[in-house]
Amino acid sequence: MSTIPAAPATPKRVVILGSTGSIGTSALKVARDLPAWIKIVGLAAGSNGSALAQQAAEFGVHHLAITSAPAAAAMAPLVPPSTHLYTGPNGLVDLVREAQPDLVLVAIVGTAGLRPALAAIEAGCDLAVASKEILVMAGEIVMARAREKNVHILPVDSEHNAIFQCLEGRDPASVSRLLLTASGGPFRTLPASQLAAVTVAQALKHPTWNMGPKITIDSATLFNKGLEMIEARWLFDIGMSRVSVVVHPQSIVHSMVEFVDGSVLAQLSHSDMCFPIQYAITWPARTASSLRPVDFAAMAQLTFEDPRCEDFPALDLARAAGETAGTLPAVLNAANEVAVAAFLENRLSFPGIWRLVEETMNRHTSQSQPSLDDILDADTWARATASAQL
Repeated sequence: MSTIPAAPATPKRVVILGSTGSIGTSALKVARDLPAWIKIVGLAAGSNGSALAQQAAEFGVHHLAITSAPAAAAMAPLVPPSTHLYTGPNGLVDLVREAQPDLVLVAIVGTAGLRPALAAIEAGCDLAVASKEILVMAGEIVMARAREKNVHILPVDSEHNAIFQCLEGRDPASVSRLLLTASGGPFRTLPASQLAAVTVAQALKHPTWNMGPKITIDSATLFNKGLEMIEARWLFDIGMSRVSVVVHPQSIVHSMVEFVDGSVLAQLSHSDMCFPIQYAITWPARTASSLRPVDFAAMAQLTFEDPRCEDFPALDLARAAGETAGTLPAVLNAANEVAVAAFLENRLSFPGIWRLVEETMNRHTSQSQPSLDDILDADTWARATASAQL
């Protein structure tokens, strides 16, 4: 008779970067559910100091970081003298080094998570990645350093976590294709002629997931899936030609792996980020939780369709960036951040997002085998170039 694995003798020490966002708060839900498995030893936020202080009090955390200087000043009176509050440009790196975690969960949108992620690797900590930018911008560097330090990069995105589960213990040479599933976003069936009239409010109504505004807009344009293609290429050491996307509106099958013999393995669960977060943190073990299992008898249907690449060119742009590699993925990512921000401020149309990204990519000469400074320079260049076109 099988039994549920016992909790470890000591819980895993975890730092959460981005603890007040959607991924961070889901991770804390998992920690509440599994106190024998997880001990939160560090938390970081961008500007929500009051929420960060409440989280620290609840979980007894004495290592905190907040990146906004005004928020740090306002937060200082809220934390006890025994708490270390790290601020400034190196605050996240200092937190990672001083909290002595076993695992660092990076759930920061944008480029801010890159340096603390590398600091975690250098410190010998496993890294749970929920921030696409880390691997999109610097996947080659991050994975090489992880191999050198013999640390694990554990995916938290539901799609990559699904592939991680399907691939575990299998030779990458046996893989024919990675199949990333996409919900299709709120405009999956909207005629192309109507995309120019899409409003911010419409784009923020995701049919399946409850996420922050940047990721929600990326899902609507399919840039989210394009970034995931590049991320998968580095995570699983698979060429871009073997990474595909299939639209699956029900978001029950989180991704699939097709093997050279024609067999396909899929990972299924309800649309709750606590599933991949729990697996990334407790890996290599599995343990029971309060999460709801799939009820197949109650499920009406699971459907799949090809993405509309002609109407939503983000996937083709991402594939081109991933195949070129070098600094071009960083340019795609940065230009997309600028474009999404402009759309959210009603300064750019919905189709204007991928047009701005494409034009910025066309103006860039990619540098192969870039250093981290080269990547960050390309990021800065892309932001300035994209902003100048608005």
